[in-house]
Formats: sequence, structure tokens, C-alpha cells
Amino acid sequence: MGARSKARKRAVEVLYESDLRGLDLETLLSERIGSTEAPVVQDYTVTLVTGVAARLRHLDELIVEHAEGWTLERMPTVDRAVLRLGLFELLFGEDVPPIVAIDEAVDLVKGLSTDDSPRFVNGLMDRVAGRREQLRVPAASEQDES
Repeated sequence: MGARSKARKRAVEVLYESDLRGLDLETLLSERIGSTEAPVVQDYTVTLVTGVAARLRHLDELIVEHAEGWTLERMPTVDRAVLRLGLFELLFGEDVPPIVAIDEAVDLVKGLSTDDSPRFVNGLMDRVAGRREQLRVPAASEQDES
């Protein structure tokens, strides 16, 4: 597993824990960075988690809009975490080609969730990829600056 794939998996772990325990993403990330007991948090993991945190509302709206019959609450928690990460990379990963964002998300969910999850994640992300340029919006912090 490459360095970026490991960083993505660690980011999904943080997103999952935050969602499951109802904790603020950035606070949890800060705890993980400062921990001597948790695995090392790579720079790319920080980029991913802070990017998702800044655009969480938008990412969740996209998930609901493209989920075809699924509510956010009905999805497995790990699927939500993978979709948030995958959509962030798909829409805002400057050096991540769309196919790589989709493939990485599908690979992550294959090892972490249900047998139906890879097809679900692939389909949702493919639908979003088709509208990629029009779905990009600035992060909340970037909106405040304008």
C-alpha cells in the first residue's frame, strides 16, 4: 500500500471515529496528531481531514443528492466516511485524477464495509464525477474571506 493510500485509510479512520462518537473533526485530528499512542498522522491525512471538515455540509448534500434512495443516516458510518473523503478528493484534490479518487474510495470501502458498498460508492462517485466542475464550491473558510 502506497503512502497516499495509507494516509487515506488513516483519514477514513478519523472521519469514522468523529462521526460515530459525534466529535468535532479538527479537534479529534489534533488529538491524533499529538498522541504518542495512535499511529503517526501523515501530512496528506491532515490535508484530507481538514478539507473534509471545511466542506462537510457541501459533501453531505452531494451524498444525499446522488445516493438514489438512501438517506445519510441510513448509510453505514464507514460508507459515509469513505464517500466524504472520496468526494473531497474527486472535487478538490488538485493532483488527484477523478479515476484515482474513485478507485481509491472503492478500494477502501471493499476492505471496510459490506459487500454491496463498493458498487454503491462507485456509482455515487461516478454520478458526481460527471458534474465535477459545476459542483466545486469554496470551503467555508474561503467563503468567509470573500
